[in-house]
Amino acid sequence: MKKTNIAIVALLASTMLVSSCASKKDLVNCQTENRELTANYQDAKEKLAASQARVSSLEDQLAQAKKDYASLQGSLDKSLNNANANNINISKLVDQINESNQYIRHLVEVKSKSDSLNMVLTNNLTRSLSKEEMKEVDVQVLKGVVYISLADNMLYKSGSYEINDRAQETLSKIAKIITDYKDYDVLIEGNTDNVPVNTAAPSMKNIRNNWDLSALRASSVVQYLIDHFGVAPKRLTAGGRGEYNPVASNDTELGKQRNRRTQIIITPKLDQFMDLIDKAPEESNNK
Repeated sequence: MKKTNIAIVALLASTMLVSSCASKKDLVNCQTENRELTANYQDAKEKLAASQARVSSLEDQLAQAKKDYASLQGSLDKSLNNANANNINISKLVDQINESNQYIRHLVEVKSKSDSLNMVLTNNLTRSLSKEEMKEVDVQVLKGVVYISLADNMLYKSGSYEINDRAQETLSKIAKIITDYKDYDVLIEGNTDNVPVNTAAPSMKNIRNNWDLSALRASSVVQYLIDHFGVAPKRLTAGGRGEYNPVASNDTELGKQRNRRTQIIITPKLDQFMDLIDKAPEESNNK
C-alpha cells in the first residue's frame, strides 16, 4: 500500500513537471507572436497614415485640376467665339478681294483692248502714209496714247501759222483715222524751237512769242480738220506749248528742226475711264 502511494505521488510530480514545461514554451511563443503582431500593427498604421496623406494630396490635385479645366474651357470658349468672329471678317475680306480682283481684271481687259485698238489705229495710219510722208511723220504709242508728230514745214507756210497746200493729203489721211475711231478724243499740240519769233514780219502780226505761234498753229490744224474733212469739233482740242516741250537740243539746227513740230495726240475718251473708276468696288466699313 505504501509502495502504491509513493508511485502515485511520483506520477503526479512527473505530470506537473511536464505541464510546467509545456506552459512556459507556449508563453514564449505567445510573446513572440505578440511582438510580431504589434510590429505589423505599427507598420499597417504607418501605411494607413501615408495612404491618407496620399489621398488628401490627390484630392487637392483633383480640385486644382478641376479649376484648371474650368479656366481652359473658358479660354477655349472665348477662342471659339473669337474664331467665329474672325471667320466672318475673313469671309468679308475674301469677298472684297474677289470684287477688287474682278475690277482689276476688267481694267486689264479694257487696257488690253485699248492697246490693241491703238496698235490697229497706228498700223492703219502708217500704211496709209507714203514713204515721203513717213520721213516727216513720226507715229508712236506711249502708255495707251497715239502720238502723231508732224514737221512744221509739211503743214504751214514758211514763217506762218497758215496751212499750206502740201498738208492737205497728209491731214486727209489723219482725218480718216480720227473719223473711223469715234471713241477717241484728239488733242492738237503746237511746239516750237527756242528762236524768238520775228514780230516785224507781216505774217507774224499780233504774235507776241513762240507760245502764241504754237497755239495758233494748233488752232489752224483743228480748223482745217473741221472745215475740210468734217471732223466733229467736240472731239478736238487745240493747245500750244511753245518752246517748253523740246524733244531734242536746240543747240543744233537738226535739234531745232525736230522741236518745230505739231503733235496730233489720239487718246481714249476720259469719261470711259472715269466710268470704270466709279464702278470700283467700295471698301467695306466692317473691319
